[in-house]
Amino acid sequence: MYNNLNRIIIIVLDSLGIGELPDAEYYGDKGSNTLGNIVKTIRWFSIPNLESLGIGNIKGVEGLKRTSSPLASYGRMMAASKGKDTATGHWEIAGIILDKPFPTYPHGFSEEIMKRFKTETGMDYIGNIAASGTEIIQKFGEEHIKTKKLIVYTSADSVFQIAAHEAVIPGERLYEVCKITRRILDDYGVCRVIARPFEGSAGSFKRTAQRKDFSIAPTGETVLDKLKAIGLPVIGIGKIGDIYGHRGLTGEIHIRDNMDGIDKTIDAIKHTDRGLLFTNLVDFDMLYGHRNDAEGYAKSLMEFDARLPGITALFKDSDMLIITADHGCDPTTPSTDHSREYVPLLVYGKGLKGGIDMGTRETFADVGQTIANVFGLQEMQNGESFLKQLL
Repeated sequence: MYNNLNRIIIIVLDSLGIGELPDAEYYGDKGSNTLGNIVKTIRWFSIPNLESLGIGNIKGVEGLKRTSSPLASYGRMMAASKGKDTATGHWEIAGIILDKPFPTYPHGFSEEIMKRFKTETGMDYIGNIAASGTEIIQKFGEEHIKTKKLIVYTSADSVFQIAAHEAVIPGERLYEVCKITRRILDDYGVCRVIARPFEGSAGSFKRTAQRKDFSIAPTGETVLDKLKAIGLPVIGIGKIGDIYGHRGLTGEIHIRDNMDGIDKTIDAIKHTDRGLLFTNLVDFDMLYGHRNDAEGYAKSLMEFDARLPGITALFKDSDMLIITADHGCDPTTPSTDHSREYVPLLVYGKGLKGGIDMGTRETFADVGQTIANVFGLQEMQNGESFLKQLL
C-alpha cells in the first residue's frame, strides 16, 4: 500500500457531465452541459457539500460557489475512448480505452442477427425498432400477450432489449433467453442485452423492478481484475457487476435506487476495511437525464449531496474517496440520449491534500492508474496517476 492508503471508494454519479468535449459536435451534443444547464434552469438548486469539496472550483463549472479552501482536490476528465455510453465510460475509468464505439442499431437489428435470435432462442419476436421502453410495451403489449412473441427493441445506446409480461414469460425464462442472446451478440460487439419484464393490462402496462443486464466482457484487463488477482476485496455496488460482465469483483451488491445505493455504500464502508468499493448511482441517468426531467435530476443531486457527510464521517486516514461520472445526459436539451461531456473529478481523504487543482485530465483512465499506484500494482497500459499530487 502507498503512504498507508488501503481503501478507495469510487462513487460514479451516472451521467453528471460538466460541459461539452471538443468533439461533442461530432456526436450531436454541441451545447450539452448536464450540471451547468441544471444550475441555470433550476433556481432552487443547491449542493453545498459538493461545493465544499470543490466542485465549483473545477474549470468550466459556472454558477456554483467557489471556495478558497476546498476539502478535496479537483479537476475534470476527458473521455479518450470513442463513444458516450455507460460501459465505455466505466471501462475507461478502470483502464481500458476503446478505439471505436459499440455498434448501435437506430433502424433495428439486422436480418442476420434476428434470424439467429429466433433459431437459437426458439422464440419469435415483434418490434425490432428503436423506441422508449415505456412506449414500446404500450404499443406491443397486447400483441405480446396474445402471441407470446417477445418484444425486441433498442435505443440510442448499444443495447438489445427484450420485454416480456411476467405472466406470459416467467422471469427465469426471460433471463435464459437473454443469456443466449448475449452469446449471439458477442459476435457483433453489442454492449448490453437487457431483460425488461413488465406487468399490468392494456393501457396500464408498467415495467417491474426485475430488470437484468447482460453485458459484454471488458476487452482487456481492468484494474479491478488486478486487484482481485492479489486478493484484495473489490465490491461492486449498483450496476457495477453488470457493467464489467461480473468480472474482477469479489462481491456484488444490488440496489433499488440511489438512496439505497448510498445506504449499501455506507454499510460496505463499515464492513470492508481495505480494497475497492465501487458504486454506481444510476437514477440521475435512468430516471431523469433520459426523460429530460431537470427538476428531478436537481432534486436527486441535492439528495445525494445531503448524504455526503454521512459517508465522509466514516473515513479513516487510510481512505480515498473519488467522485466522478461516466458521460453526460443533459436533461435540458431536446435529445434524450447520453451526451459527450467532461466529467468531474473530486478526490478526498483525511490523509490527502485538499485544494489541489488537478486540471484537465486527458483520460478517465487516470483514475485506474491512480488506483494501481495506491495498491502498488504494475502500471496500467493507459492513464497517468495523480496520486503524487495529493500526498
